[in-house]
Amino acid sequence: MAIAIKSIPTLQGELAEEFVKKADASFHNKRQSQKANDKHFTSLNNILKKANMK
Repeated sequence: MAIAIKSIPTLQGELAEEFVKKADASFHNKRQSQKANDKHFTSLNNILKKANMK
C-alpha cells in the first residue's frame, strides 16, 4: 500500500523576503542582547569576587 507524499509549503516572493529580513533582524538583536548580558555577567562576577562569594 502506497502512502501519499504531501508537498512541503515554501515561502516565495515578497513574503519570503519579509521573512528573511525579520529573521536577520531577530538574530542581530539576539546577538546584541547576548553582548549586553555578557557585560552584566562580567560585572556580577566581579562583585561576587570582591564579596568573597565566588
